Amino acid sequence: MKLNQLSDNQGARKAAMRVGRGIGSGKGKTAGSGHKGQKARSGVAINGFEGGQMPIYRRLPKRGFTSINKKKFEVVNVGRLQKAIDAKKLDASTPITIDALAASGVIGKVVDGVRLLAKGELKAKLDITVTGASKAAVAAVEKAGGTVTVTA
Repeated sequence: MKLNQLSDNQGARKAAMRVGRGIGSGKGKTAGSGHKGQKARSGVAINGFEGGQMPIYRRLPKRGFTSINKKKFEVVNVGRLQKAIDAKKLDASTPITIDALAASGVIGKVVDGVRLLAKGELKAKLDITVTGASKAAVAAVEKAGGTVTVTA
C-alpha cells in the first residue's frame, strides 16, 4: 500500500450544505432562516433570552463567591513519592525540595507551592521541604524515619 492509495471510508466525509444557492438546492431563498424576524437577520445571538420571560439565570438564587486570593497548590501524595523512589526518579538520601520534585516529573507546573498529603504508603526515609503538609502526611513521613519542613 502506498500513500496515494489511501482513502477514507465510504461516507466518512460529507460536503457542507451550501445555503442560498437557488431553489433547486433545497436551501435556497431564505437559506434555512425562515421569514423575517430577529433570528432571520445576521449578527443575532440570543443566548439565554426567553421571549421576555425572566431568564433562568436571573430566576435562580446566587450563593457564595470565589476568592481571588485563593492559593493553587500542586498536590503530592506520599504514595506517589514512594513510587518515584522505587522507579529511581528521586533519591531518598538527598533532601527533597520542590525543584527536585519538578525535575523528576512527580509534579507539574508549580504556581503557589506544593502540598503533601497522606494517601498511600511510605517506606523510605525522606527529608522533604514543601509549602504545606497535612498532619497525617507529616505523621506518615516521621513514622518512616524522615522529616518534613513546611515553608509558609
